[in-house]
Amino acid sequence: MSLDLHKIASQIQEVASNLNDGEADRASRLERAFNTLTTVQPDVLEEKRKLSRATFLFAGLNGSLAGRYPSPALPSNHTVLAVDGSHIDVDRHLAVQCYLINIGRVRIQYGDSPGASLNNEPRLYTGEDSMYIMEPSGNRTQSLEGHLLGALRAVEELQALAALAKESDPELPTLALVDGSLILWGLVGGAYPDFVRRVLLDDMFLPALDELREMSKTRTLALASYVSLPRSTDVVNFLRLDSLLCPYEAANCDMHCRDLRPGQRPCDEVLGVTDRDIFDSLLDEGERSDTFASTSSIVEQYYGEQTVHFYYLNVGSEMARVEVPQWVVENPELLDITHSMLVDQSRKGHGYPVAISEAHEQAVITTGDREEFRLMVEG
Repeated sequence: MSLDLHKIASQIQEVASNLNDGEADRASRLERAFNTLTTVQPDVLEEKRKLSRATFLFAGLNGSLAGRYPSPALPSNHTVLAVDGSHIDVDRHLAVQCYLINIGRVRIQYGDSPGASLNNEPRLYTGEDSMYIMEPSGNRTQSLEGHLLGALRAVEELQALAALAKESDPELPTLALVDGSLILWGLVGGAYPDFVRRVLLDDMFLPALDELREMSKTRTLALASYVSLPRSTDVVNFLRLDSLLCPYEAANCDMHCRDLRPGQRPCDEVLGVTDRDIFDSLLDEGERSDTFASTSSIVEQYYGEQTVHFYYLNVGSEMARVEVPQWVVENPELLDITHSMLVDQSRKGHGYPVAISEAHEQAVITTGDREEFRLMVEG
């Protein structure tokens, strides 16, 4: 029997009614957050953040809080690189246990000698060595599938980007782009044994970041990741530390508010507001925000000199989150390159960076492709 849409129609109508009823409250919360952003003393909040222990993720402050930066001049001759990936997960019903990762690679050169290269690299993995992550100095294993396979794909995307950068013209200012976050969120927490993090992050992902950083020392090369329609609240959570929202000298959620439900805590006056919401009220098209440091546990514990920073960018069609490693934030020229080229890429791509869009087209595995792959393996 198919889904009875008539039975859920009234439920959908009730959801819509609740959304309308809550719109005024949401607007009030957004106004509260925006006013805090533009009036609070950033250094006071940063000191409080360092003393606090909260149950939500704060942004770390690099300088000011409500800064607005117009798009810098775009280099007339430059290159944009991008990678994206997709995969076919392990299927327990197939006769052969395997998975496939397809990486789309794009290089677009602008200026006096324009050109482009678009291709993909599909790779089939099978056999014991490929189906598991092995503990380097032990006998434990972790099967590669599901979310962990997604993390491996992110690692291979960055490795492909480093290889692509090696092949590009070192004389041209170059922006290397990743679709999504530079933070391997799938490795956060205790879902996997520690040796999995060591293999994927220490032995593979961070060396690729180091390789890109080393190349940036002898040429103008910047790395950035582009997060479309971000739902992050790192900056809004930072604003929760304002004394009018958190009356304590140092925030300690477990100590002060553990018996309060969400909505009852003093800082919940800005609950439900995202970073995208407040910067949408602050930034004009083409402008970026201040930069902030990620304080996620995996970054602070394991990324070392490759600490991840981020800013928000109004590309016209959306408010995007742009993540960059520390060596880009420390170099104003490289930071400007990420800003100006992403604005230009989004205009060329009608609201989305064209190089990333093309990389996605190269990487995508259609439903038909998946069925054909299954038949080939079975055959």
